[in-house]
Amino acid sequence: MIDLYTWGTPNGRKVSIMLEELATDYRAISINIGKNEQFSNEFFAISPNNKIPAIIDHDSKSGSPLALFESGAILMYLAEKFQRLLPASGPNRYKTIQWLMFQMGGTGPTFGQVHHFLRAAPEPVPYAIDRYQKETARLYDVLDGHLASSEFLSEDYSIADIATFPWVARHEWHKIELINYPNVSRWYNIIGNREAVKKGMAIPFIN
Repeated sequence: MIDLYTWGTPNGRKVSIMLEELATDYRAISINIGKNEQFSNEFFAISPNNKIPAIIDHDSKSGSPLALFESGAILMYLAEKFQRLLPASGPNRYKTIQWLMFQMGGTGPTFGQVHHFLRAAPEPVPYAIDRYQKETARLYDVLDGHLASSEFLSEDYSIADIATFPWVARHEWHKIELINYPNVSRWYNIIGNREAVKKGMAIPFIN
C-alpha cells in the first residue's frame, strides 16, 4: 500500500495520475494547503519542504516504509519500482528524463508564477505579469514545436507526459488559448482522454 499525501494542484495530480496508470493500491490523504495543513509536525516528518505531494511506500524493496517528497522524484521512483512509463536504459530513458526536467524546472515554476500574479497577488504587478506571461508563451512554443514531430514528449507515453499534463490543464489560468498551439492541443486531448488521467485528476475527492 502507498499513502499519497496530496491536494488538488498540478503537482499533486501528477502522482495520483501515475498511481492510477500503475493500477496499484494507494490511499489518498488530503493535505489542505489552503488551511496550512502542510506545516503540521506530522507532515513535516514526511515532507521536510512542507509541500505536497509526498508518499509513504509501505512495501518498498528495502523492507521498511519509504517516505519521499518532490513530485519528479516520486514519479521516477514509482516508474522504476513498477518498471513502467520510464525506459530502463538507452537514449529514450534520458529523453524522458530530459522532458521531465523541462517540466520541473520550466513549465511548473513559470506557470505557477503566472497563476500567482494573475490570481493571488494582493495587487497587480505589471512587470511580473508581463515577464511570466511571455515566458509561458515561449514554453508553449517549445512544447508545440517538439510535439509537431512526436506524439508524446518522449518516444512513448511516459512520466514526462504525466508531469506536464496537469499544468497544461490549467491553461485558462495562465491565459493561454490552446487553439494557438495545435500540437499541444492534440497531445492534451490524447492524454486527457486516458481513463487513468481522468481518475487521477479527480484526486483528492473534495466534498
